[in-house]
Amino acid sequence: MLNIVIFGAPGSGKGTQSDILIENYGLYHISTGDVLRDNIRRGTALGATAKGYMDAGRLIPDELMIDILADVLDANRDAAAKGVIFDGFPRTIAQAEALERMLAERGTAVTTVIGLEVEEQELIERILNRGRLTGRSDDTLETARKRLEVYHNQTSPLRDYYKERGLYHGIEGTGGIDAVAARIAEHIDAL
Repeated sequence: MLNIVIFGAPGSGKGTQSDILIENYGLYHISTGDVLRDNIRRGTALGATAKGYMDAGRLIPDELMIDILADVLDANRDAAAKGVIFDGFPRTIAQAEALERMLAERGTAVTTVIGLEVEEQELIERILNRGRLTGRSDDTLETARKRLEVYHNQTSPLRDYYKERGLYHGIEGTGGIDAVAARIAEHIDAL
């Protein structure tokens, strides 16, 4: 089973590269952002709670995200048989530790962490462009800056956490989509 955490700042290309990994390796994709936006779109109680956090550029509380992730994994066991791409989760060390426990309870573990590394100005440009193309309400300049600040303050320590465990592999996230995908595939194929 190949369980990949795809890691990077908002706008680093996690979703795009996850799509390629799904196609090439037959993995199940869990994007916590997509799960949350789906709940917002459907008007669920979770969606209303999540919207408040997302609109403020803040992270969803750990216990809420862990419960959501466990439900998604358990509901999609067959689809996740070859492995899972975790996109947007974990975002904190507490979430990483909870993910380890949750996967261990299911007899598996994180195989590798792929860190997409992109300069901040390019991240902002990508986020704003994505907002124009997709209409995502959380892709404004103000929210992008808040999300990047949250990322730097709360999420980037995960890099060191996963480096200490020998799981982190940084990938240059700039250049063409195919070039980034080739760098990722080279790493995965060497595992």
